Parts: sequence; structure tokens; C-alpha cells
Amino acid sequence: MANQYPGPPPEQPGQPAQPGQNPYATPPGPADSAYGYPQGGSPGAPGYGYPQPGSTPPPPGFPPPGAPAGPPPPGPGGFQAGPQPAGMALSLGDIAVSGDTITTPTGSMPLKGAVWTATDMSRTEEKMPAHAVVLAIIFFFFCLLGLLFLLMKERTTTGFVQVTVASGGRHHSTMVPVQSREQVMFVLNQVNYARSLSV
Repeated sequence: MANQYPGPPPEQPGQPAQPGQNPYATPPGPADSAYGYPQGGSPGAPGYGYPQPGSTPPPPGFPPPGAPAGPPPPGPGGFQAGPQPAGMALSLGDIAVSGDTITTPTGSMPLKGAVWTATDMSRTEEKMPAHAVVLAIIFFFFCLLGLLFLLMKERTTTGFVQVTVASGGRHHSTMVPVQSREQVMFVLNQVNYARSLSV
């Protein structure tokens, strides 16, 4: 394969080559320009995207540049300052409980007095795995204990647990997928915890 860059770059028009000069060096420019800064900029000057003095004022609701940062003022009749919930207490599918509020994709509901319902819509199947049959056949010829491999069972759980919450005249339902009995019990315990928070 041929070398793509066999030597120094070709001569730039208008700039004769001088012996001993680095052909890859930055071409000479204005005295106040610095590499990596906007055209004509210097290390202390603001770069692209920074507001320049005398530029347009900020949009409503935003503080002017250089103003001390602080919490936004409360809107008329809206949020009032006070203690806020530390975080989400629990989450069931797309239903989240934090503080005294239940948040769903359709909106928020009060936690106090909420009615929680959980319906187990999963099913568990029990079958003999294929490797148990193979082991029973192999060990049958050596001793009759190979028939004990036919007692092996494999349990698989598939389906959903439906979680429903009703509060403040609103209603929301979600389906939580489960793959084992342990997951079913976990979701049912989460619903029981949500019931205890709603009292």
C-alpha cells in the first residue's frame, strides 16, 4: 500500500518555503489571535455562545447575566416554599409514590385515602426438563437409580401482576411483568406497603 503522506505538505500559494521552517506550524496571523480561541480572541475574552456586553436582555423568567443565582420566585397561586419530599418511596410499573403524592402518566393523585388493588395474572407451569429424560435413559443401563431423574421438575412463571390505584376521583391501572414467583410476591408486598402509606 502506498504511503498517503510521502512528505511535507505542498507549498501554500503566496508563502515561499524557507529552509529550517516547520511545514506543519500554524501560519502567522494577527498578533492578538490565540490558538483555540475565536477569531481575534485571547485567553481572557469570552468565546462563542457567551453573551457580550450590550447584547439583548434575557427572556422573561431568567436572571440577567452576573445576577446571583437563587430559587425562582413562586408563581401566582402556585408552588409555595417549604419542605419537599426527599425522593420516591416506591415505584410499581408506571405508578410512583413520593411524599404525599401518587404520580401516574395521566396525572397526580393524593396518597391519603388511596385504594390499591393487585391482581395476580401470572401462571406457573411445571414440566420435566429434556435433560432429565436423557439422564434417566443413560443411567437406566448402569443401574435402576436412573429412573430417579424422571422426578426432576422445572417451574416457569410467566404473566403480569395488575396494579390499580384510585384516589381523588381518578383511577389508574398498570401491568407489571413477572418471570418468577418471587417477583410476584415482591410486587404484592410493594402494593401492601403502598396501602400502609395511604392510611
